[in-house]
Amino acid sequence: MNKWKRLQILVLLMVFSLLAAACGGNGSTNTNTGSTTSTENNTQAEGGSAAENVKLRIMWWGSQPRHEATLKALEAYTQKNPHVTFEPEYSGMDGYLDKLSTQAAAHNEPDIFQMDPGWISDWTSRNQLEELDTKVKLDELTPSLLPIGQRDGKQYGVPLGSVAFGMIYDKAALEKLGATMPENGWTWDDFFALAEEVKPKLAEGQYFTLDYAGNYFMFSAYHYAKGKGTLITEDGKFNIDEATFLEWTKKFEQLRKDGLVPPADLNASDKEMDPTADLLVNGKVLFRYSFSNNYTTWDSMKEGAYDLVTMPRAEEAGGWLKPSMYFSLSPNSKHKEEAAKFIDWFINDPEAGAILGTARGVPANAKIAESLIPNLPEGEKVGMKLIDATTPDGQIFTTGPEGWVNFIDKDFPLVRDELSFGRTTPEKAYESLKKAAQEYE
Repeated sequence: MNKWKRLQILVLLMVFSLLAAACGGNGSTNTNTGSTTSTENNTQAEGGSAAENVKLRIMWWGSQPRHEATLKALEAYTQKNPHVTFEPEYSGMDGYLDKLSTQAAAHNEPDIFQMDPGWISDWTSRNQLEELDTKVKLDELTPSLLPIGQRDGKQYGVPLGSVAFGMIYDKAALEKLGATMPENGWTWDDFFALAEEVKPKLAEGQYFTLDYAGNYFMFSAYHYAKGKGTLITEDGKFNIDEATFLEWTKKFEQLRKDGLVPPADLNASDKEMDPTADLLVNGKVLFRYSFSNNYTTWDSMKEGAYDLVTMPRAEEAGGWLKPSMYFSLSPNSKHKEEAAKFIDWFINDPEAGAILGTARGVPANAKIAESLIPNLPEGEKVGMKLIDATTPDGQIFTTGPEGWVNFIDKDFPLVRDELSFGRTTPEKAYESLKKAAQEYE
C-alpha cells in the first residue's frame, strides 16, 4: 500500500473522528468554512461591526494558471470579508527572490509572501519572518510538511502543498521519432542510452535535453541516485563526491560534443514555462526536469503532448517528495491578525481548496486533498501519478543548513555557465565549488 493510499485512509479516520466530536460538542465550529478564524472574520464583516478597512499586500511566483487561481481566491475572500482587499504582486520564478530580498532589506516586504522551502532557514536566522503557531490552525496539515517551515520549534512558514520531483518529456515528439518511451523506475543508464538512440533521428535545432552539467537540482538527483547523499550535510559541510561530479559533468560534456544539448547561448535563454522562451514548449528539447504540480501548465500550452516520468535512478531513487512552497507573514506587517486569518482560510477552507486545486501541489490540508480527488481534471491526475510513483522510496528532501543559499543560487549557477560555455573543465569546476564552499562552512 503506497503512502497516498495510506493518507486517504488516515483522512477518512480523521473525518469520522471529527464528525463524532461534532455530535458531542458545543456547536461552535463553523461547518460552512471549516476554519474558526475565518468564521470570526466573516462574522465581523457580515455583522456590520466597525471592522477596519485593510489592504493586504501579497506576493507569489508561479505560472499563469496559478496566478489565475490565486486571484480568484483573493476575490472570494474579499466577497466574504468586504473590509479586506488585496494588492497582489506576482511573477515567474526568475528574479522573485532578488525582488523580495530587496524589499525585505528596506522593511518594505508584502504582508504575506510565498517562500521556497530552501529559503526558510536563512530568513528566520535574520528574524525576517513572523511566528505563526498561535495565529494559524495547523493541526489538519500533513505533519511531515511542517518541520522545514520551523525554527526552534516555532512555525514561520505554512506549507501550501507537496510535490514530486521528476521529468517531463515531449511524448508526441518521441512517438514521432519512433524512440523508446521512458517508464517510471527507469535508470540513469536508460536516460543516457535514450540520448544515444535519438541522436541520429533528431531534426536540426532539436536536442535531447537541456545542458544540466552544472544544475544544482539535477546533479543532486544524480548524487542521490548514486548513493552519495546530499550535496551539503545537515551540519554545513561540503559533501559533493568528486568522482560522481566528474562522471556527471563529463557525460554532459559528451552530450555537448554530440549536439544533444542546446548551444550555451540558447540554453541560457530558456525560461521555464514561458510560452515563448521555454525550450520544451518550443520543441527544441525532449526532456527537462519538472515538479508534479507544473504539468498542467505545460499541458495548457500544448494539450496532450507531454507526460511525466520519475527522475532516473541508480543504486537509489533520484527523485524526491517535498513541500512545494510556504506562505510566510512579515514581522513588519501592520495587519498581522488579518493577514494570518487569510492564510488560515487559504489552507483550511474547503472553498479556497476548491478554487486553488493543485496549483501549488497536493494541498497540505489532508481533508481538502481528499475532497479534490474525485473531480480532478485529467491533467492534474498526471501529477498525482508521479507522486504515487515517487512515494515508495523517494529521497527525503532537505533544505540544508543555514547560510548556503548563495552557494546554491549564485556559486553553482556560475559554474553551470562556465561549463556550458566551455570556459572551464569538469576538474576545475569541482575545485571552484569546493573553494566557494569554504566561505559557508
